[in-house]
Amino acid sequence: MYFWVVAREGSIARASEILHITPQTISGQLKLLDAAVGDRLFDRSGRNLVLSSTGRLVFHYADEIFNIGAELAEVVRGHRESAPKVLMVGIVEAIPKLVASNLLTPVLEADDAPVLHCEEAPLDRLLAELAIHKLDLVISDQPLPSGLHIRAFNHALGESGISFFSRKRDWQKYKGDFPANLDGAPMLLPAKGNVLRRRLEEWLESREIHPVVVGEINDSALLKAFGQAGTGVFPAPTAIEEDIAQMYSLRVIGRTDEVRERYYAISPEQRLKHPSVVSIIESARNHLFA
Repeated sequence: MYFWVVAREGSIARASEILHITPQTISGQLKLLDAAVGDRLFDRSGRNLVLSSTGRLVFHYADEIFNIGAELAEVVRGHRESAPKVLMVGIVEAIPKLVASNLLTPVLEADDAPVLHCEEAPLDRLLAELAIHKLDLVISDQPLPSGLHIRAFNHALGESGISFFSRKRDWQKYKGDFPANLDGAPMLLPAKGNVLRRRLEEWLESREIHPVVVGEINDSALLKAFGQAGTGVFPAPTAIEEDIAQMYSLRVIGRTDEVRERYYAISPEQRLKHPSVVSIIESARNHLFA
């Protein structure tokens, strides 16, 4: 597996981060593999490693081994009818908790509902786990990056405009034309580097609107908690507007479709066969983001 991850990432350091083991351990294992094969598997290109001709051949077989292993696991699971079905889902950290909950609820409500295991992490880490079949599905706010040597496919779930919320008792402060009512308002935003943060800043700048950023918070539940406490106005997807307003006793002070959040299911299947994954995608397209 060490060889396969290094080949895909092009770097021992990056593989070390994904596998959570030291670079020295990986280097030692690669040297042992070189000796076992009788040839060098990698060539150095600047700071990166590229596969040698022998390495490309070995990588092809390694990839096939992982795919066959995944198929074997599916066959074994299919014959163990007494064992509970399990759905392993990775959720990108930037996905609002309410969006993730709405996406996954149809699976739990099914008659033959699987046991749902969820993991929240950055996209690159989740894709690494998808590649080695530790996950059945990744829910992301961005599509699969191009150029990755990983067998996975994007399935668009839908998209949503953005609503802005304030505490009910503060709602009168923001009455008036939207989005002009955001100018000078205390605002809670995702941290810099977040995709939504960049889109919001571009949109506000184009309108010459300058809120006062009082908090930068990536965790969506914490962002809403601060908003509920009256710390500032905050944005969230319009698709879950009613849930947010009801759960946190908030009011909507404006909406825009000029800034949109897009959501994707990333799976190892191009033609979806997993019934729970099919259910998630159909429900998202027909209900949540309809």
